[in-house]
Amino acid sequence: MTDRKLFVGAAIRRLRRGANMTQVALADALDISPSYLNLIERNQRPLSARLMLLLADRFDFDPRQLVADEPGGGLAGIRRRLADPMFDDLTIDKSELEEWLTASPNTAAAFVRLFDNRPADQFRGEPEMVDPIKLVRREIDRWQNHFADLDSMAETLADELRLISADLYGAIGERLRSKHQLMIRVLPETVLPGTLRRLDLHARQLQLSEMLDPASRTFQAALLLAEIEARAEIDGLVSGAHFKDDAARSFYRRYLSSYFAAALMMPYARFLRSCEQSGYQFKVIERRFGANFEQVAHRLTTLQRVGARGLPFFMIRIDRSGLVSKRFSGASHSPMVESTDRCSFWNVHRVFDRPFELDTQLVELEDNSMWFTFSRAIQGIGTGLAGETSEFAVGLGLSADHGASLFHAGGQDISSDNAVSIGLGCPVCTRDQCPQRSMPPKNRALEFDERETGLTAYKFVRD
Repeated sequence: MTDRKLFVGAAIRRLRRGANMTQVALADALDISPSYLNLIERNQRPLSARLMLLLADRFDFDPRQLVADEPGGGLAGIRRRLADPMFDDLTIDKSELEEWLTASPNTAAAFVRLFDNRPADQFRGEPEMVDPIKLVRREIDRWQNHFADLDSMAETLADELRLISADLYGAIGERLRSKHQLMIRVLPETVLPGTLRRLDLHARQLQLSEMLDPASRTFQAALLLAEIEARAEIDGLVSGAHFKDDAARSFYRRYLSSYFAAALMMPYARFLRSCEQSGYQFKVIERRFGANFEQVAHRLTTLQRVGARGLPFFMIRIDRSGLVSKRFSGASHSPMVESTDRCSFWNVHRVFDRPFELDTQLVELEDNSMWFTFSRAIQGIGTGLAGETSEFAVGLGLSADHGASLFHAGGQDISSDNAVSIGLGCPVCTRDQCPQRSMPPKNRALEFDERETGLTAYKFVRD
């Protein structure tokens, strides 16, 4: 377990003011002196575990939110944004950022909001381009990837389907037939070339490719049920996002339909119970719910129901070149998800040649936060150009604070002595003497010594 001290003064102050309480009133409720509370709020004293539990009970919130309340992902998130080329002429060291976050968290939050919502090309004199995927990700993160109404509705529907058949795929097929006059038909790949799913309303058929595995067939059937029976709830969420871009609305609608389909396959209460009983043993969970690894990994990032929260996982999916095609931070608020670049020492980059093998790794970032991660290579469905099959690596992880209870931790000593030191990519990483460094960090002056050669060609001024 990490013994990192928790300095969350700004978050405590916002909680107190939101409840219209004075320092004297809150100090009395916590059975501490007003002067001690004042020191906590000014980050001159850490928050103890006892006080954290008292605050959670008093304000009815998840204690993990105290850590997550740091603007823009905290120090690591701010440094990632300052790595943008527009700040290349500035030298801002780590201690200066720490002082800014401590003294003025709201101004830091304002900077994050302005930076994240700026037009992508406003500093290059080019036309503004809207990135619909980024807009949708921002909305998903706003909900912490948990949509309670969809979960509740999917759970109720799953219970109804269990009365029809223990086989979910068969039960969905029967409901589509009896209630919506739609049949499921599996067709040869030659009939559906380059297509996994087609809804033929003229023939009243959901046509699925034979290339889909059983878990994917169930998901596609559940997806159609979501599009029909959860349409009103999904329309409400899309409308509430206030997207001005049509592509963003379409992407978001597709995501919410997929969320409902996954919730139907893995109903919240039963899924969480299985996770806790098995110690989050992935193979057991996959078999129990007829899901594949990627589906389970994604579902793990959604477990934030009030009063029944699961562990705060994050998930990322990359290809061999390192490009990200999926990223969900859930309630973890991990900078490893938000980072534009990644460290090659993170094993998610090394599992492509070991398909279906789960790799566990304890990593430590520059801010001393530790994360217990799981990496596994997966293959896509069907073939594309030149007969190639897609390959991806899924990275899953959570704070090391929660790692000891996991089946896959296997009794490992989860301490900094056993952690692999990584960064968030060379442009923002200031670890010196890294043999894998590919470029110097931004906002760091380079140093040169003609008489000495280090492990890397880039020697730079440290904080």
